[in-house]
Amino acid sequence: MRRIGSGITTQMLTDLGAAALRLLPPETAHRATLRLLETMAPVLRSASTDDPRLALTALGMNFPNPVGLAAGFDKDADVPDAMLKFGFGFVECGSVTPRPQDGNPRPRLFRLSADRAVINRMGFNNGGMEAMAAKLARRPRRGIVGINIGANKDSENRTADYELCFAKLAPFASYITANVSSPNTPGLRGLQNKDELRKLLETLTNARARTVYLPILLKIAPDVSPEALDDIADVTLASGIEGIIATNTTIARPPWLRSSKANETGGLSGAPLMTPSTAILKALRQRAGAKLTLIGVGGISSGADAYAKIRAGASLVQLYSALAYQGPGLVSRIKRDLLACLARDGFSGIVDAVGADLR
Repeated sequence: MRRIGSGITTQMLTDLGAAALRLLPPETAHRATLRLLETMAPVLRSASTDDPRLALTALGMNFPNPVGLAAGFDKDADVPDAMLKFGFGFVECGSVTPRPQDGNPRPRLFRLSADRAVINRMGFNNGGMEAMAAKLARRPRRGIVGINIGANKDSENRTADYELCFAKLAPFASYITANVSSPNTPGLRGLQNKDELRKLLETLTNARARTVYLPILLKIAPDVSPEALDDIADVTLASGIEGIIATNTTIARPPWLRSSKANETGGLSGAPLMTPSTAILKALRQRAGAKLTLIGVGGISSGADAYAKIRAGASLVQLYSALAYQGPGLVSRIKRDLLACLARDGFSGIVDAVGADLR
């Protein structure tokens, strides 16, 4: 880690900056963070090389570590390289739609500080696939950068929207994620229904056959019944796509939430999502075995949380909400704690821990 002055590191400065940004309204702070990262990106030094025990091969790619940045932070692919420099093993940009859209009216992002959680009802606000493609075309291909795609709110054919985004953005992506689980676009979660999902995944795999071959993932909701999860697993396994991201935000509200913002409409993320999202992840692993690559996301705020997802069947993990409270230094702390967990349990590498709770 680069040191500036007497014992001060760039990580310390960025964590202090994150603390200062928490004094601003959430969406204002987020936009300021992106602008700051755009400015800093050329001078940021990359994190130190990862311990080889954290490396793994998944989705046909070599990941330096299993800790990724979830979609939602960098909707328009403004700062993927800056985030990789903070030590993420991979970054997922989006969600992006074919046409630009403003999203839902503000305020639409809320901190639940007492619960270490966030509620958002952003509504796929983004600059559209053409603008994202132009940015990605200008960046050198380095690191693993996935693209999360969605449908416009007013689209008459949402499956076609996913096809358009895939064709436009696949040439610049390491993988593509079809987001069918945001609670903030009315009716979108209906694409998780068996027949709709089969049609969507067939459309995407056909688009892949016509353009460029790269992994396709599906991002699902935590608010699905066991029967619906069976359908999702069956359709996904039959489709030929490579994996599932479990999970997106939840519309549920645990009764023990303490924040005054707890009843805001939107998707709840952060610490309260850890248990339900991990249960979905584990259930998927039980249904799919090793035939799908699973990415665990939801509620990760420590190395212990990330390790729990991995033991439940995730090869890779993602986080976002916890960064708002702990700053980018969280990434290195999680990786350090993962190594301690591996040593404690006698695993020689992270791959040995994947699905350990199901063996």
